[in-house]
Amino acid sequence: MTTVPPPFPADVSSHPLLIVDYQLVKIGNRKEIDKLWEAATQLGFWYLKNHGADVEVQGMLDMGAETMKLPLDEKLKFEQGDDGHSFGYKAAGANAVDDTGLLDSVEYINVSKDDALAWPQTVHRTYPSPVNTHMETTIKPFTQKAVDVNMTMLRVFNDKLGLPQGTLANLHRMYELSCSESRCIRKAPAPEQPPDQQALGAHTDFGSLSFLHHNMMGGLQGSVPLPGHAVCNVGDALALFSGGVLRSNIHRVVPPPKEQAAFERWSLVFFTRPANDVELRALTEQSSIIAEAVENSPDPSKFSTLQTAQSWYYRRTKYQRVKNRTGPESWHQSRGTEHNEQKAFAVTAN
Repeated sequence: MTTVPPPFPADVSSHPLLIVDYQLVKIGNRKEIDKLWEAATQLGFWYLKNHGADVEVQGMLDMGAETMKLPLDEKLKFEQGDDGHSFGYKAAGANAVDDTGLLDSVEYINVSKDDALAWPQTVHRTYPSPVNTHMETTIKPFTQKAVDVNMTMLRVFNDKLGLPQGTLANLHRMYELSCSESRCIRKAPAPEQPPDQQALGAHTDFGSLSFLHHNMMGGLQGSVPLPGHAVCNVGDALALFSGGVLRSNIHRVVPPPKEQAAFERWSLVFFTRPANDVELRALTEQSSIIAEAVENSPDPSKFSTLQTAQSWYYRRTKYQRVKNRTGPESWHQSRGTEHNEQKAFAVTAN
């Protein structure tokens, strides 16, 4: 974590994401709120500055580095398993990145929001020793800050969608059990890998909002790392609740570009997901804006999944696992809303 990688190459093309000032959004600045809305409804991705989580982010990356230095056999004691649960450790090569069964090349540690907030009580599972050491001083504060940031943006979306006050907040109750989690990700140096070799396959995110940070390395295809800026994006759950008004876009992770490929890539993301028992469907009864969007959709039926947030999440996680693979159909069972997208900046950008 102390080695400084070379800067992101100036000649690598990227997509110009809007930059949103979190502090202005938080105080209700109309111009900034409109910018956030534009980003979430057009591309589904944006940079977020002045989020106030830089100290906590660095602490989380340090925790991740300590965890990844453990012997593999020790980390595997806390493996997430093959039944659809995500909390715990995932080794590189445990997941497929496409329907051919190509293996992924990242390892990560996932820490449940519920376990972090309830510490020292165990809600879902136990974790490697560095996670336990940093739970109170690092992971819990980061979790609380990430939840606060994402809930602030959800309140904006709630109002813009014409939903009754508190509707989206009630679907993401902080102390209800959910699949929300922090994920600290390590991509090993890969100077010999082809530049388009996927570390994580093309996908949409499982939940409602993602709050992503990294160590100034490229990899999220289509975006340029900016100091002090998070990358935020809409996930499947929020796209479904909004009847497609909010966009869950496809993205993938490839090796860092050019000279950066010889260095470790570290990233940290907090996924805000609905409470486990929440049904994933468009909130048409509560918003005329959403009802109109669904009515005008080419396929209104896609906004009624007949699945809870937990079952949606478990299915997608389970069928990415190589041990559950029976053929291309396994990969397709792990998919979310991405098959409905017409264009994806992160897949098509070079």
